[in-house]
Formats: sequence, C-alpha cells, structure tokens
Amino acid sequence: MTRGSDLSPRKDKAKDKRKKRYWLRRLMVLFLALLIGVAGYLGYLYKVSKDVLGEITTDADPTVTVSANQSVKVKPVTIMLLGVDTRKETGSLNTDVMMVATFNPNTKSAVVVSIPRDSKIELPGYNSRKANAYYSRFLKGAKSDGLEGKDAERQAKQDMRKMFGKYFDIPIDYTATINFQGFVDVVDALGGVDVDVDMDMRYVDNADGTNIDLKKGHQNLKGDDALDFVRYRKSNDGTNMSSDFDRNRRESQVLGEIADKLKSFSSVPKIANVIKAVGNNMRMDIPSDEVENMMKTYFGISKSDITFIPLEGEWHSPYVHLNEAKLQEAKSALASKMAE
Repeated sequence: MTRGSDLSPRKDKAKDKRKKRYWLRRLMVLFLALLIGVAGYLGYLYKVSKDVLGEITTDADPTVTVSANQSVKVKPVTIMLLGVDTRKETGSLNTDVMMVATFNPNTKSAVVVSIPRDSKIELPGYNSRKANAYYSRFLKGAKSDGLEGKDAERQAKQDMRKMFGKYFDIPIDYTATINFQGFVDVVDALGGVDVDVDMDMRYVDNADGTNIDLKKGHQNLKGDDALDFVRYRKSNDGTNMSSDFDRNRRESQVLGEIADKLKSFSSVPKIANVIKAVGNNMRMDIPSDEVENMMKTYFGISKSDITFIPLEGEWHSPYVHLNEAKLQEAKSALASKMAE
C-alpha cells in the first residue's frame, strides 16, 4: 500500500507533464500557423497592391523619375483630388468633388481643402467658370490640340494642377481622379461608414437614376447610401434644402471615417478589397514608386491628423462666390503644412 501510494503521485506528475507538452505543442503549431497565415496574407496584399499600383498609375509619365531627396518620404507633397461624375446616364465629365491636399512626412499629417463645385473661379489668364467645369474644358482643349487617350488626360490634369496651384499660391505636384463607383466600392469594402445624417434626405431624378432616401440620425451607411449622403443638395418638393458647403462638410466627415476605418485592426482583412476597389476606379499621375512610398509613409494616419477646411461663400445663381477670408485661411494652412 505504501509503495503503491508512492508511485501514484509520480504517475500523476508524468501524466501532467505529458499534457503540458501536448498543449504546448498544440499552441506552438497554432502560433506557427497564425504566423504563416499572416505572412501569406501580407504576401497576398503585397501582390495585390503591386498589381493595383500598375493600374492606378497609368496616367504617370513613364519617363519621369523622382530622386531620393525629392521623394514624398522626405518632402511635403500636394495632390489635387477630383471626383469625376462618369455615369452613363449623364455622359458628364464634371468634377463634382474637388479637393487639394497637402501631406507632410515630418508630422505625418495633412490639410485637405474642399472646393464647392459651383465656385466662381476668377484668375488672370483664365476664363471665369464654375470650378467643376475646368477639367472637361481642359480635356476638350487637349483633344483639339491633337492629343488622344492617356496623353489628353495627362495634359488636362497638368492644366488643372497649374491653374489651381496658381489659385492657391502653392505648387500642386500630382492629380488623382476617382469616379463615383470607386467611392461606393471603397465604402462597401470597409463594411460601411458610421456618420450622423444631419437631415431627412429625399430626392428622385429619373434622368440619371438618382434615388436618395435617407433618414436623419447616426447610422452606418453602405456605399450607395454614403454617396447619396455626400451628394444630396435638395428635395423634389423644395424642403430640407442643402448646399455645396453642406456637401463639403459631409465629404470631410466620410473621408475622416474612412481614414479611421483603414487604421483600425478590424479592417485588416478588408484591406485587399479596398485596394482592389481603388485600383478599379482611381487613376493617378504619380509614379508607382512614389505611391508605394506614400502608403508606407502615411500608413496609420487618422482623421485627427487631418485638418479639413471646406471653403464657404454665398450663393448668387449660378455661382458660389467664395468668402475671401476663408480662402485665405485655406491658402495659409496649405502653405504652413508644406513648411512644417
């Protein structure tokens, strides 16, 4: 009995050690599988991003190279973002979303200025038009000069950078265009955005297929509804009117939410779909190496790192006459961001 009782604890200890080794092996296998899975996913993301970079940078001049001391990794960069209405129903090429954004690599921050689409632009050397009409005019001019396809688009974007750079008193380095579907696809890829809808929104236009129907309140909006949220201007019966200034504020709100979602850990599995959505719908004249450098330099930027400045003014049909003080504020903020 005494001997048996002495052996029993030894057997129990040996059994416990075997159990511990078994679970340790299981945990190690699980950990290794997780590492392999993450590495495989990152490898997949790298491949996806490489493929997409080739698509979105087709507007870039292939003869242009950027030296290391001029790269976005070490120097501030200013980009003009144009949201182009390319719906088949309208046949339009108006840039209904217009933003100028300056990024600073030292502070990992940005200033984004939104331009109301109906802003009256008055600038020496240019015919006065609504802000959203210039891109299609420049594109038409490039084609009249004998340019076609990418060459015509590249010239139109260059003309936009030159003109609005002069307007804001800063050099604009690059241009990016994204169509409405790209906005929808990115929001859907992230599982929607959480926003505060500031009013009931109801508007129908059978000519271009618009059917906006949103209720006031905090909610998660999927892609089509998020686009309706930022585009809404008026109701059919004249109630709940909105303006370009409201639209710019909504654009800033949604972009801020997108930035925060991209930063969150829960969005990691969705990044590949976001990258694909961008690749299908965005075109830049930025060299692909510089786009990659931007992604690395500003990875993790959130809405708290971005100062949004929506230009404001007064509506006198058919134009928005911009408030000069607000315009000067925007110019100063862009210039200051470049100097940080």
